[in-house]
Amino acid sequence: MKKIISLMLVIFMVCFFCAPGVCAAEFTEEVSAASAILMDFATGKVLFEYNADTALPPASVTKVMTLLLVFEAIADGKIAFSDMVSVSEHAASMGGTQIYLEPGEQMSVDELIKSVVVSSANDAATALAEYVCGSESLFVAKMNERARELGMANTHFENTNGLDDTAENHVTSARDIAIMSRELMKHEKIFDYTMIWMDTVRGGAFGLSNTNRLLRTYSGCTGLKTGSTAKAKFCISATAQRGGLHLIAVIMGSPTRDERNALAAKLLDFGFANYALFSDDNADVGDVAVRGGVKNTLSLRCDGFCALVEKGTESKIEAVYELPESVAAPIKEGGKIGTVTYKNGNTVLGQADIVAAESVEKIGFFTLFPRILRWMLCAPEN
Repeated sequence: MKKIISLMLVIFMVCFFCAPGVCAAEFTEEVSAASAILMDFATGKVLFEYNADTALPPASVTKVMTLLLVFEAIADGKIAFSDMVSVSEHAASMGGTQIYLEPGEQMSVDELIKSVVVSSANDAATALAEYVCGSESLFVAKMNERARELGMANTHFENTNGLDDTAENHVTSARDIAIMSRELMKHEKIFDYTMIWMDTVRGGAFGLSNTNRLLRTYSGCTGLKTGSTAKAKFCISATAQRGGLHLIAVIMGSPTRDERNALAAKLLDFGFANYALFSDDNADVGDVAVRGGVKNTLSLRCDGFCALVEKGTESKIEAVYELPESVAAPIKEGGKIGTVTYKNGNTVLGQADIVAAESVEKIGFFTLFPRILRWMLCAPEN
């Protein structure tokens, strides 16, 4: 009996881990870092992790959260890229990497963001924080609040820039960095900054050079943020896109810059070699008959679906639709009409709603009467 149970368990494990859409590939390279993670941007699926929940100092990768709050403030209409920020003495006093802001100097939100993203300027990060919330301390409180909202369970921020010489409990984890990186990447304009290699601010008077060398050495690199201090060692949230697949590789506590970049590249290579993104976004799925509407048919579309699958299996995915023969008016655009189930062999990848691609009003008497009259006049005699 024990042999039978053991055999059934083995069969189950083989079927589970070899099933299409399941992350069965294994990263076998040595991890020369304190922690690491590889995550898919579209689905949030983790493809590899190593000590991913260990709380560690993140250095300037902290600025991913700083930038996220800035971009959310812009999206909410609270600030604008063109706004001019007056630099405080506190912001100008930041040490480490900086653009040497002077107290009272004015710089646009756009140029401050560029300085943070490209050159990792600590003074620019603090100036932005003060502009958004009024003070760095209020902004840091917002950073921690947003971290909790995102489920970043191993994070505590003490400043906006990651300087850790006096910040004893300024920590986060590789998983949490991937989570906030993914959230920042939803603001697509961030890539207008993260993919800059060299640029200037102050009308060309001050040069910026990107701290992320993967932009020059890794095909498809899109960002995102580097960081290093004596305590944190070398950290990075590296993002890259090839085809429809956009990946996030986070490295924390690597001994050297070169080892950090090499490990990030190996993780990204692993992801691109083994996985692909299947997506079916707003696809036209035909139409359905309408009863009692001003139109006789209703156009339909898929409400959007994506799944991470093993590379090479995308063409084998089947869409199974469940739709009524007809629907009754009135119908509101975006309303659910049916469902589509995506399968890869016997494995169900997931479902998506089939929705109305348009609105159809209920037919009124003054529209219906001429139709009836035309039908009566055109009806053949017996």
